[in-house]
Parts: sequence; C-alpha cells; structure tokens
Amino acid sequence: MPIYEYRCRQCGRNARFRFSFAEYDQSSPRCPHCGSVEMNRRVSRTIFLRAEESRLDDLMSDDALAGMEDDPRVMGRFMRQMSREMGEEMDGELDEVAGRLEKGESIESIEQSMPGLGDTGGIDDAS
Repeated sequence: MPIYEYRCRQCGRNARFRFSFAEYDQSSPRCPHCGSVEMNRRVSRTIFLRAEESRLDDLMSDDALAGMEDDPRVMGRFMRQMSREMGEEMDGELDEVAGRLEKGESIESIEQSMPGLGDTGGIDDAS
C-alpha cells in the first residue's frame, strides 16, 4: 500500500498516510498533530524492489563498465559495488585489492606484490 506524505498548512508539521489507490482519490487527510484538514501533498522518495537479475544487468551495462580497461580506480569501485549488490562482504585480500585499485595502482603492480593472489588451497592446487 503506498505511503503519501503531507505537510500541514496550520502547524507546518509533516505526516504520512497509507491509502490504497482507490482510497487516495476519496481521502481527506487530517493532520494527526493539530487536526487540520489543510494539508499539502509532498513529493517523497520512491523505492522500487528489483530482482537480483535486474540489478546485475545494470551493473554489467556498458555504461557501468566504461573506462575499466584504462583506469584501475573504475575497477576498484566496480568490485565494491558488485560486493554490495551481491550482499557479500569482501574478504581481506579482495578488500585490499579494491582499495589499492581505487587509489590508482595498476593491476600488474598489485599482482607482483601479492604473488599468492587468488590461491584457494583447494584440491586443484595440491600438486
């Protein structure tokens, strides 16, 4: 059910009301603070719930990826944004890499200073 925000012209305070779309057309909101019906509708923020697939599509758009090849800072910001969108925190190693990229350090320099970068110690590495 949508939330509508109003400002009272009498007391100047804000109030929120929940109306169905059908109720909104017939509503006469009354200020819960002073009882006045002299209310002005305010423009408020809108929240859209999006599916994970839709969020990831936006993240992988050409605009979002622009400049990544030429600017390590773009890659670092992308890594952090991807982490937020996926709802997963970066481990210490990835956090360090993202931070260094955000400061403009090259990928090559980071790889040289962190030779075990990405090693998992899994079955494939046990040779």
